[in-house]
Amino acid sequence: MKFFNKELSWLSFNERVLQEAADSHVPAIERIHFLGIFSSNMDEFFQVRVADVKRRIFFSQAVEEREHYEHLMEQLQQKVARLQKRFDEVLEEVLETLRGNGISLLNIEQLDDEEKCRLKRFFKDKVQRFIVPIWVNGKGNLANIVREDETYLCVEIVNGDEKHYALLEVPSDQIDRFIQLPTNGRSKQHKILFLDDVLQLNLNVLFQGIIPFEQLRAFSFKTTRDAEYRPSDDIEQSLLERMEEGLKQRIKADPVRLVYDRAMPEEMLDFLSKKLELTQFDSFVAGGRYRNTRDFVKFPHLGKTSLIHKELPSLFHPKFSNFENVFAAIQKNDIALYYPYYRFSHFTEFVRQAAYDPKVTRISMCIYRVAPNSRVIRSLMDAVQNGKHVTVMVELQARFDEEANIEWAKELTDSGVRVSFGIQGLKVHSKLVLVHRNEGNLDRRYAVIGTGNFHEGTAQIYTDFSLFTCQPDICADVESVFHYLEQPYRAHNFHHLMVAPVNMRQRINELIEFEIEQAKAGKPAKLFFKVNNLEDEHLIIQLYRASRAGVKIQGIVRGMCSLRPGVENLSENIEIRSIVDRYLEHARVYVFEHGGKEEVFIASADLMTRNLDHRVEVAAPVYDPDAKADILKIIALQWQDKAKSRLIDAEQTNRYCFEAERKVLKPRALVPSQVAIHRCLKRRERVYESRKKE
Repeated sequence: MKFFNKELSWLSFNERVLQEAADSHVPAIERIHFLGIFSSNMDEFFQVRVADVKRRIFFSQAVEEREHYEHLMEQLQQKVARLQKRFDEVLEEVLETLRGNGISLLNIEQLDDEEKCRLKRFFKDKVQRFIVPIWVNGKGNLANIVREDETYLCVEIVNGDEKHYALLEVPSDQIDRFIQLPTNGRSKQHKILFLDDVLQLNLNVLFQGIIPFEQLRAFSFKTTRDAEYRPSDDIEQSLLERMEEGLKQRIKADPVRLVYDRAMPEEMLDFLSKKLELTQFDSFVAGGRYRNTRDFVKFPHLGKTSLIHKELPSLFHPKFSNFENVFAAIQKNDIALYYPYYRFSHFTEFVRQAAYDPKVTRISMCIYRVAPNSRVIRSLMDAVQNGKHVTVMVELQARFDEEANIEWAKELTDSGVRVSFGIQGLKVHSKLVLVHRNEGNLDRRYAVIGTGNFHEGTAQIYTDFSLFTCQPDICADVESVFHYLEQPYRAHNFHHLMVAPVNMRQRINELIEFEIEQAKAGKPAKLFFKVNNLEDEHLIIQLYRASRAGVKIQGIVRGMCSLRPGVENLSENIEIRSIVDRYLEHARVYVFEHGGKEEVFIASADLMTRNLDHRVEVAAPVYDPDAKADILKIIALQWQDKAKSRLIDAEQTNRYCFEAERKVLKPRALVPSQVAIHRCLKRRERVYESRKKE
């Protein structure tokens, strides 16, 4: 078998996230945060991956094809069940560790009478106003009522021989999910309760005097829906209108998963299943008493500082220092930033200064995802007020951000920004900014090319590169990308950038082919890639060819990997690792030995078919010697990571790369690459500062 199934590979990635939660060397509150990340990832997996497999089962024409996807669905459900079981075990381990450190996550059975009284008052004062029970009867379509991924309590109301059901939505969008109970002033104990339990404790308050009952009991559940929306093809509708209509359709999309309290009575589970119109191909996941454990990412920081990671403060890049403005710094040399090690404010300052600098005439930008209160967007609006010509390409189909991007598109348009929506049938995933600045008789262009979104929030937790440059050749290509987005029907040539779907696949293939020819000639041949996902089969076959020719191939792949490394006569020269740590590894880097003239690219594109063929992506060469050296040093530190790197082998068993050394070395000796990178950049900052003083 040449390829590892991408859905199963995705589950292997989430298993690595669960490994971090299970690692006793990780601080306890960080471990519970990883459990939240695992849960959030699993929600998206069902919304996207499992929903896609389900559609393929229903729409397969050939019997063999249908049987293939039915077998895959069975494998996915079995793997999910194993991971859920392990999740429950790890959660209990982490909660025990927290209890040992004075933090207790309680349930209502563990409360004393005084605490229950306080919570009843809290319910009446703060919670009750947000609760409206939904009666479940034979008329309503429950699948259209229940909101996706919200926590519900299904309440069984018994009165004699009569039995009714009602749903309560836990209002975690209005009130913090974790309720901290008051403790004695001298006590070092912290008691925390789920908001869900506050509802459980007050069921009788909700129904008293409304409906007669002898017994009330409630059990939690949530559903996950197919995330695929289907905008209409009505040519009389604008793209904005079609996207909004598609989002409304998503709200009513078919459920693909029911996650429920395993203590839920069989009769209630059957009732919910029928009302939600679930089929044998949907997933039923039994868990603990609480749903939406993704909220663990918001678990409060309480107690000792040792329960969380020691902060790695973001640094100022020394090459932005001692210049009167950002443009002067970029004129001096290209600058490569690596977030979150360097401050994202370098980028927001670039846009802010461009917004009011009288010499700046034009600003163009691609937006895929931005922060809710984006300073970047505000600066673009300010630029219009200052007479600049501002063009923003907004990608309306950025999954799970469609609604936010629709609103940004409207707000930008209202402010006078020229908004475009790219090319029909292609998502615009590139991360580009281009600024025109009049400098004497010269119209100089400045560009920022990134591997991640221009998002103040994710820049604090995602690792990404941004290249700031005013090199004329690269900036000319960046401008050509914006022309391509406006006029895709015309011929566009890119001499330095790789641009998907125009020339990226071809250029990558040519670079790999060059390494193959070098290896056949007995010369050094090597390539390296760091991506989120590696899935494109044509590219993987090319890498297999390179491996058999003797090219040494190394890769760091965070998520899905369909390539099977280390297989005899197929991929013996390929080694792939994966790093999961405090920051989400998000940067994309391609490196080619190229006959000793090492070529380094940073890119917005993963090595997936969708990125190479169905999205507008950009990979930029890094020509500046210092910027190139910085990137190579960073990926070298990541490759040497003995603490957080797992080996991606042919069966994706998630073994640690340095298992033997990990057993011998003390935890302090296992320095994660993310810490090592921060230390390295911090040392360089000190050296630079000392040179300035001299």
